[in-house]
Amino acid sequence: MSMKKQTLIRMTITYLIIFFMAVVIIYPVLWIFGSSLNPGNSLSGSSMFPADATLKHYRELFDLEQSYYLLWYWNTLKICLITMLITVTMVALMAYSFSRYRFLGRKYGLMTFLILQMIPNFAALIAIYVLAVVTGLIDTHIALILIYVGGLLPMNTWLAKGYFETIPKELDESAKIDGAGHFRIFWSVILPLVKPILAVIALFAFITPFTDFILARVILRSESNFTLAVGLYNMIANNFGAEFTKFAAGAVLIAIPISIVFLSLQRYLISGLTSGGTKG
Repeated sequence: MSMKKQTLIRMTITYLIIFFMAVVIIYPVLWIFGSSLNPGNSLSGSSMFPADATLKHYRELFDLEQSYYLLWYWNTLKICLITMLITVTMVALMAYSFSRYRFLGRKYGLMTFLILQMIPNFAALIAIYVLAVVTGLIDTHIALILIYVGGLLPMNTWLAKGYFETIPKELDESAKIDGAGHFRIFWSVILPLVKPILAVIALFAFITPFTDFILARVILRSESNFTLAVGLYNMIANNFGAEFTKFAAGAVLIAIPISIVFLSLQRYLISGLTSGGTKG
C-alpha cells in the first residue's frame, strides 16, 4: 500500500472518530437546550427542535418573585471565585516552597499530600458534617469554601510542584546575586513563568463548586443559601411539582461562566498540564 493511501486511511479514521465524539458531545447539549424551550413542565413530549418554542422558563428563572435562581447563581459564583483565589494563592506558595527549599518535614509533607489526594471529600461526609456542626458552620458558604480548598490543595500542589521544578534554579541564583529576596524572586521571577499551571489550577478550582452536589447538599439547609446544583435538584425532586423544562433552562445557563473561564484560560491549559507532569 502506498504512503498516500496510508495517509488517506489514517486521516479518514481520525475524522470519523472526531465526528463520532462531536455527535456524542453535542447531541445531549442540543436536547437539553431544546427541552428548555418546550412549553409545559414535562420532558415526555418535548423535542430537540420544538415547533412552539418559548422563553417562558428562562423568564421564570429570572423572576425574583417566583424563583431563587439568581440568588443560587450568585451563591455559586461567590463560592467559586473565593475558592479559586484562595486555592491558587496557597498552591503557588506551597508548590514554590516544596520545589525550591529543603526543610524538616518536606518529604513527609509531600507523602501526606499524596495520600490525601487519594481520598475524595465525600468519603468523609460524616466527619465533615459533624465538624461543621461543632464549629457552627453548618448552612454556611464558609464551610463549603474551606472543604473545597482543602480538597483541592493536595493534588494541585503536587501538579504545580512538578511545573515549578521545570524552571531552572539558576534564575533564582541570578536574582539573589542582584539582591532580590525570597518573596521578590517568587513574585517577579518565578510567578510570571508559572502562569500556565496556575491557570489550570484556577480552572479546576472554579469548576469544582459548580459540579459538586453531595457536599453542598449535606452542608446547606436553607433555600436562600443553596448553590445551583442543590437548587436545581429541588426543581425535579418534588414528585407532584417537578419542573423538568425549567431545570433544563437552568442547566443551560450554568455553562456560561464555565465556558467564559475556560476560553479565557485555554491558551495556558495544554502547556500547564503537560509540563506539570514531567517532574514529580
